[in-house]
Amino acid sequence: MSSKQLQVAQRVMDAQERREAERLAAHERRVVEAEAKLAELQGYQRGYARDFAERAGRGMDGARLRAFQSFLARLGEAVRQQLEIVERARAERDAERESWRRAAQRADMVEHVVKRREGEERRALDRQEQRESDERSLRKYHSRRE
Repeated sequence: MSSKQLQVAQRVMDAQERREAERLAAHERRVVEAEAKLAELQGYQRGYARDFAERAGRGMDGARLRAFQSFLARLGEAVRQQLEIVERARAERDAERESWRRAAQRADMVEHVVKRREGEERRALDRQEQRESDERSLRKYHSRRE
């Protein structure tokens, strides 16, 4: 296979690696967004728990107490669900990172083969040019002797 044909394969592999890198970047953004939402929910949870403790310390009627507890329970469930989303996003990102890594390795291997083939073709061309030069010199030498 010529280096020109291999360069086509290299461009295909490079394009595939770029697509994988873009997918990885999208997954990374999802992780960052999910982690930010989790941090926000956890912040709300801490704030409401603090507020609840302060209000409960000053005294609170039963209906308000149950409402606060119910809200904190729902907020805790939202935090738990968001934590699952974060873990799933991280797992997907990690799988995508592995996919990108494999694509990058394939692209690197093809690039190595292309460079090696280009070197072989250069050396073959150099040998051919040297043979032709030697033949011209030999013809000149023989023509002078005649």
